[in-house]
Amino acid sequence: MAWAFIAVIAVGGGVTGAVLATGGGHPAPRAAGHLASKQTAPRPVPLRMLSVSPADGTPNADGAGIITVTFNKPLPASAPLPRVSPAVTGTWRREGDTVTFTPSTGFVARTHVILSVPTADGTVRSGYESSFTTAGYSTLRLQQLLAQLGYLPMSWHPDLGAAIDSGSATAQLAAAYTPPPGTFTWQGGYPKELYSFWRPGSDNLLEKGAITGFQADHGLTPNGVASPAVWAALLKAAAANDRNTHGYSYAIADQGSPETLTIWHDGHDAFSSLTNTGISIDPTPVGTFPVYLKLPFQVMQGTNPDGSSYADPVQWVSYFSGGSAVHYIARGSYGYPQSLGCVELPYNAAEQAYPILPYGTLVTVTP
Repeated sequence: MAWAFIAVIAVGGGVTGAVLATGGGHPAPRAAGHLASKQTAPRPVPLRMLSVSPADGTPNADGAGIITVTFNKPLPASAPLPRVSPAVTGTWRREGDTVTFTPSTGFVARTHVILSVPTADGTVRSGYESSFTTAGYSTLRLQQLLAQLGYLPMSWHPDLGAAIDSGSATAQLAAAYTPPPGTFTWQGGYPKELYSFWRPGSDNLLEKGAITGFQADHGLTPNGVASPAVWAALLKAAAANDRNTHGYSYAIADQGSPETLTIWHDGHDAFSSLTNTGISIDPTPVGTFPVYLKLPFQVMQGTNPDGSSYADPVQWVSYFSGGSAVHYIARGSYGYPQSLGCVELPYNAAEQAYPILPYGTLVTVTP
């Protein structure tokens, strides 16, 4: 066996030495310092977005809820924060591998929200964008607010510990998506017909009438539809406790013999009078309808059954279905069918009825 001495220089140490190596073709052991100098540094793990909550494509997200983005490692302090569009005010927070966004007020109903994670130069790579759509507001919460503001014949009170800060826009918006638990309490004194229309949590005639009345009081088209404009006004009114000042009314036009109109106002039988409804060739529509237009005076125009035209001055007009209205018109008598679809009253009775038939009042016409 052949032996040889190999000189070794410790890098940076300035020390020379020797080791014994065999001649059998096996390399001599290397100094530890030399081995370390040959190692390569681990490659940095690229940042990846792992998940988003609400998840991509969610159709009915809570528009007032927190948005969470989870990465495969902590987001560097120098990296730009995610973006939401449409932009709303709120606060981003970094915590471990996640960043969260807490909106100050949130997104309104049916908003398509896009979340993106930009690179340092502001561009967004594939796989770094997600979107969701916020849900519609709760029908139950709509009814709670209408009751609180006096537009329904009942009150609503939250359960113990479930009350929200009425003056907080954030709390009001959150409750519009997730209504707090509570109890509706009917005001007594109304006929049984009115109670039959109520469906808590579902669209119903009482709600439609209440929306119509609210719209008229807030400069909106009184059509009984809870549009985004209605919701915006309703949340604002709730925060300001802007209550209905007209009270609540319900009316029944009874086409028995004799024909009568009765109005209940704030739980009391407040009005009753003989009335005229439509003749057989042009009957008054049967059913229940909210008052949607009020005029103290107008000239009604149309066509008589014989084809001739009419233009009649009428007063104290409250329209409830198409061209049908409660109003005064001069007649020799009242109590049986004489009109062309309207509910006619004597002058003094019509003047008395007009203020207690506010916008949104449900008018039931019996068969």
